[in-house]
Amino acid sequence: MTLAILLIAVPVAFTVLFAVLGTVFAYPAILRQPAGEVLERFAAGGSRLVLLWWGFAMTALAFVPIAVGIAAYLGDGILAQTSMVVGVLAALVQTLGLIRWPFLVPFLAREREKNPQLVDLVFEVANRYLGIAVGEHLGYLLTGAWTILVSVALLPVAPLWFAVAGIVIGVSLLFGALEFLGPAEPKGWELAGTVVSIGYTAWALWLIVGGVLLLIDR
Repeated sequence: MTLAILLIAVPVAFTVLFAVLGTVFAYPAILRQPAGEVLERFAAGGSRLVLLWWGFAMTALAFVPIAVGIAAYLGDGILAQTSMVVGVLAALVQTLGLIRWPFLVPFLAREREKNPQLVDLVFEVANRYLGIAVGEHLGYLLTGAWTILVSVALLPVAPLWFAVAGIVIGVSLLFGALEFLGPAEPKGWELAGTVVSIGYTAWALWLIVGGVLLLIDR
């Protein structure tokens, strides 16, 4: 029962907060704008925007009990245990990527008047490392891998369409990890960015459907 509720509540909270950030902060499109513009808009958002980012980061952390709970549901097999490790890591790296927004970015936004060039550089470094490398690249890789592992483990016990859908969604997230890799590193690969955006929406819906299926199966 608890796992089913988490599978429904966490992606709903993630989707709602993502939509609100898109409305009040133009996220994620604003990340492609100059650092100064991002920080100015962040400062204008005040404490409300900081709390929104904190809540969004917590939805990533809330995936930890989901990964653990699904592994317990799947049993003691190697796929289940591997999925737990990969799922927990996915939650942690995405939390590390997002947590910069309620703690580091407010400080940078306040300090920007003193030394705009230095602060803009620090913001870009943090965005490239914590945002793109840790939160997005590793996050997409690990979340995609987790989704595929769980879907394969579910093949004998879940509806075939649900397991296959999970595998397809997992592959789309892995593809999204290529957005800033290799030749695409300077500006990003638009196709990969589009695919992963659609993939995450489908992933949230997939988790919700999984929660509903668990409730029905009780």
